[in-house]
Amino acid sequence: MIPAAAISARQPSVLSYLNPWRLARDLLAHWELIRQFTAREVLGRYKGSYLGLFWSVATPLLMLGVYTFVFTVILTGGKWGNLAPRDASPAAEAHPADFLLNMLCGLILFNIFAETISRAPTLVLSNINYVKRVVFPLHILPISVLLGNLIYGLTSLVLLLAALLYFTHGVPWTIVLFPLILIALLMLCTGLAWFLASLGVFFRDIQHAVIVVVQLLFFMTPIFYPAEMIPERYRWVLMLNPLAMLVTDARRVMIEGVLPVWSRYGIVLAISFVVMLAGYAWFMRTRRWFADVI
Repeated sequence: MIPAAAISARQPSVLSYLNPWRLARDLLAHWELIRQFTAREVLGRYKGSYLGLFWSVATPLLMLGVYTFVFTVILTGGKWGNLAPRDASPAAEAHPADFLLNMLCGLILFNIFAETISRAPTLVLSNINYVKRVVFPLHILPISVLLGNLIYGLTSLVLLLAALLYFTHGVPWTIVLFPLILIALLMLCTGLAWFLASLGVFFRDIQHAVIVVVQLLFFMTPIFYPAEMIPERYRWVLMLNPLAMLVTDARRVMIEGVLPVWSRYGIVLAISFVVMLAGYAWFMRTRRWFADVI
């Protein structure tokens, strides 16, 4: 019988999992498997439907139409002015497409986040057959879901670029900085997904709590309104939400044609990086108990 101390000694320390180089090597070593699971995630979403991937374009277009009608016609909200001519007077009316473009930009980031986080608590439970396989890298499951959501998000990004070209006859040069926003978002989503995928094994109620939190974040993130509409004394609450800061900076580089607030972006990037490493360490240290709980 192998002593418990010897078994424990075989387990890498938490500090070793917090090494970013170890994480990078781990992901590169399993990249082919990640690619296969991502392809399965993308192709399996609309498997069996007649229109297939067409729904990835039709769904955001339909939702855009509904949201735009509700918030600009019924509620008369979402007053942006990013598309007004540079030399226009302050009293000039905002471009009618301002709301649609700003909302779509916010929804691209939020949907990637929300769909990944919402599925994370059930990922391990829905793949029990892989849990029994000691050599299978369970930590790639959240990554494959995230990359699948990223691909669908890029579909909406194409719609945003087409709308920008149609309404403004061009795109700002700052659009080349958009990948920087995505990097921070992906690291944040990956870390949270690892945490939630592990916690979902031990606490089955976590999936219901996550749904509530995602719905709250939907309204606490400036998707249907500019952050400037929030009273100054309450704006600090919005700044506690990294997703809100990423959405704001995404609009700056995609629509307004100005640079991100680098100091704010640096803070969000650092937080996302720490969350990613901590989530990886947590998942890898707790996965040895998955089979016992399930």
